Amino acid sequence: MPSLSQPSRRRSFALVAAAVLAAVALTYSNHFQNSFFLDDFHTIRDNVYIRYLGNIPRFFTDSTTFSVAPENRSWRPLVTTSLAIDYWLGGGFESTFYFHLSTFLWFLLQLLLMYGLYRVLIERTRPQSQNVWIAWFAVAWYGLHPAIAETVNYIIQRGDLLSTLGVVAALFIYARFPARRKYGLYLMPFVLGVLAKPPALIFPLILAAYLLLFEESFSLRGIGAALWKSVPATVLAAALAKLSSAMTSASFVQTRQYAYSYLLTQPYVALRYFGSFFLPTRLSADSDLTAFPSLLRPEVLAGFLFLAALLWAVYATARRPHTRPISFGLLWFLLALAPTSLYPLADVENDHRMFFPFVGLVLAATWAGSLLLERRPFRTHPGWTAAALACLLLLCALGTRSRDEVWRTEESLWRDVTAKSPRNGRALMGYGGILMDRGDSAAALPYLERAEALQPVDPRVQLNLGVANGELRRDAEAERHFRRAIQLNPKDSDPYFGYARWLDSRARAGEAVAALNIALSLNPSAMGARYLLLRVYAEHGLWGPLKSFAEECLKLAPDDPGVLSYLRMEQQVFAQVAAAEAQARSQPTPENYLQLSTAYHKTGRFQDCIAAARQALRIRPDFAQAYNNMAAAYASLGQWDQAIQAAREALRIQPDFQFARNNLEFALSQKRQAGASK
Repeated sequence: MPSLSQPSRRRSFALVAAAVLAAVALTYSNHFQNSFFLDDFHTIRDNVYIRYLGNIPRFFTDSTTFSVAPENRSWRPLVTTSLAIDYWLGGGFESTFYFHLSTFLWFLLQLLLMYGLYRVLIERTRPQSQNVWIAWFAVAWYGLHPAIAETVNYIIQRGDLLSTLGVVAALFIYARFPARRKYGLYLMPFVLGVLAKPPALIFPLILAAYLLLFEESFSLRGIGAALWKSVPATVLAAALAKLSSAMTSASFVQTRQYAYSYLLTQPYVALRYFGSFFLPTRLSADSDLTAFPSLLRPEVLAGFLFLAALLWAVYATARRPHTRPISFGLLWFLLALAPTSLYPLADVENDHRMFFPFVGLVLAATWAGSLLLERRPFRTHPGWTAAALACLLLLCALGTRSRDEVWRTEESLWRDVTAKSPRNGRALMGYGGILMDRGDSAAALPYLERAEALQPVDPRVQLNLGVANGELRRDAEAERHFRRAIQLNPKDSDPYFGYARWLDSRARAGEAVAALNIALSLNPSAMGARYLLLRVYAEHGLWGPLKSFAEECLKLAPDDPGVLSYLRMEQQVFAQVAAAEAQARSQPTPENYLQLSTAYHKTGRFQDCIAAARQALRIRPDFAQAYNNMAAAYASLGQWDQAIQAAREALRIQPDFQFARNNLEFALSQKRQAGASK
């Protein structure tokens, strides 16, 4: 690689680098406020652990801190650390700006390192002055490519970016500074890449491919030499793989698919990724492609034919030194796909998985294009050629900005997914969830029913159907779906939490508390369930349990403002009781006894509440509010006859007293239920 020591060369490099990076920054300028999506919720927004920088050491020793969803608790400590820093910089989740900014800065660093790597490779192939333009064009093509936006916009998938960055940096250091290989410095970014996401473990094979094609002879002896020189990286990769496996939580669920079907589908998936590089028109955040159960599918045949053709292209281009960047780029594409192709995952295809393989594919395509442009017809019309290449980059930039807009909100994303992946039950469920959040459960229900038809045994679909039917006051249907969700996945806390929210909304607090306790036994880090339980305790004046539970919550989430607000509420209520007692002693008026009765009710002292109300009635026998307080206290004690009698007395005195009417109706309904159960 030529030196940048000459001032004019340094200035040219700086200008071109600034132009490319500015073009990428301008293209992505509309994405910095994009929302959280999909896995962002259980790993970022709902993850209590990233809210405290003091947890950073724990991220490296405890994979349960990666996600609040037990089945998603893989070990990616570098990603979780970076998210905690983003949360701290942004002061919470009010804005996603810092989350996107840090991802984007790492992305720009990767582009710079890609340029350095490409220059090394093509200079080793054929030194020439135009190599600087070829390398920068490849970087610009990658940086502006719409498929890359699927990773840059998806915050939690910065794991793909950081692991790719680690591999690119490791190979660049190895290739650019051969005299320093003995110090093993190139292994440091490789280790960091693995700490971000396991696909970086493929680095030793990418290193061996580089050695074979650019430093050794293309022969059996060269293969042996390349493998031997990559032994340090291989040994380290084996140790890191074992460490990653040991550190991954036992609750982590790799996949529920059959490995045979998954592996059968992957060559066709590779073909789809390859096609998306040249024509990225069907990008979808959540594909509806499913695994093929049999070899007797045309897609399976097409996939294996593509794989054979690609391997032949690798061999054919590897035989000629001047085409080896093509061979290496195609090998990078295949090797980078190997971790997600050979290790069955929950989804057979994800567009963010193209981020790593396209580092090689863009090199292969760019070098092949540069060789084609050397032919006479293109050399005689350089202006037209430059215009065509500029148009290609412009189209990519426009496509990327369009994808940024799709990723703007959950509604825009799920609308796009339902259009491009119509057989994706998760997408239909997601879009239905958006409609429910807007308060339009009637419009959401058809989407959720379509999702159920596609995924009848998905507990998340059943859970959302329970929520939607509950909003529509179809209580029997709602409860049936909640119970079905629990039955389908009894070890998941979410169905219990959703059921508890519905139970609480139906004044079935005792059952709600029981469901919440089960949810928290399954997933102690589920802060949503903790907040709901605190609210139920507060609403029913259970201040003793509230205080002890809040103190327990603070051990998990120190200084959590929501938990602290309930503790302050508990302190204020007891302060109000003391003040009300003092006021009633000094001035024993009906109003002061009523205030004392209300304070007792808030603290769960229901007998004292009734006694204080009776004191008010001794002074003012026609005090409707005192009778209402008695009705509420008797109802809290489950003494329905006394509650009914007190509420009726309040309504006799004040017929339009709505609170008393509500207490009467509640007591009557509970008495009927109690009688029916006998």
